[in-house]
Amino acid sequence: MQRTRLRDFIITRDDWIFAVADYCHENGVRSILRYVPDDMGERGKHKKYRKLDFDEAFEFMKASQPTWVSDVHVVPWDCVKEVLDPSRRLPLVAAGNSKVRAIVSALKTIPPDKMGVTGSLLAGLEKESSDIDFIVYGRSWFKAKDIIARAKRDKKIGEISDGMWHEIYKKRKPELSFDEFLAHEERKGNRGMVGETYFDLLYVRDWEEIAPCLRGTDIGAKTIEAVVTNADFSFDSPAIYEVKHPEISYVLSYTHTYAGQALAGERIEARGMVEVVGSMKRLVVGTTREAKGEWIRSLTLLEG
Repeated sequence: MQRTRLRDFIITRDDWIFAVADYCHENGVRSILRYVPDDMGERGKHKKYRKLDFDEAFEFMKASQPTWVSDVHVVPWDCVKEVLDPSRRLPLVAAGNSKVRAIVSALKTIPPDKMGVTGSLLAGLEKESSDIDFIVYGRSWFKAKDIIARAKRDKKIGEISDGMWHEIYKKRKPELSFDEFLAHEERKGNRGMVGETYFDLLYVRDWEEIAPCLRGTDIGAKTIEAVVTNADFSFDSPAIYEVKHPEISYVLSYTHTYAGQALAGERIEARGMVEVVGSMKRLVVGTTREAKGEWIRSLTLLEG
């Protein structure tokens, strides 16, 4: 059985293409349907595909494979025809895409097997306007983020324009004001521009960093203030913040908006659902697609 991890893609025997959603795949590949064959689709060259948004994907799966539907789509291993590995596919993608090559060139000191590309480029279903979802694995991600910061200062990589920030804000729909959102995002340093194309520098764990998955039981919504004591996996999915708080041990975010939202030592305000996992409680942000009524903000950043 081939291993999969976050941001890999899988293709089923029906040629449905799924994005792997996390690291927990004991009973099947936990993923989200992204593309289905469609003769009228706008994606693909030799075979046409249609892209599904989150709600469309769940509607499609409930009608077509309801037993695969959970909080995500759980694809049985014996239905997986192919796994698309972002690092193995990167050379092929870069060979045909000058903007991906520019990012690879900027990150030339990062080992090749620690880089990859996901999203529509991984599936070969990109459009001219497609963004670049660029992966760096494990501890190499932090080195890559520093390299991108230097490349921006040297004008080799572009900064995000004001107009693009407004577009990202509109897409994310966070429970933060635009000024609060921008203050957090500009500090993260994991986004940039190559020409007119926007890219994300995405974190995925190295294989040896993947830990057993823990399931919790929801006991209700809560807003807390806490001090972050460890943010090593704050750019992961879920983003993980270990915190000092009388009740909550960790704050997790399942929405990309709140990845990298706070640094160790900072005081945060967070609202989400409290989960009990054994004798430990954690606060989960992003229990719905758009995380309505849920957030993480760094009070240290905003008050500083």
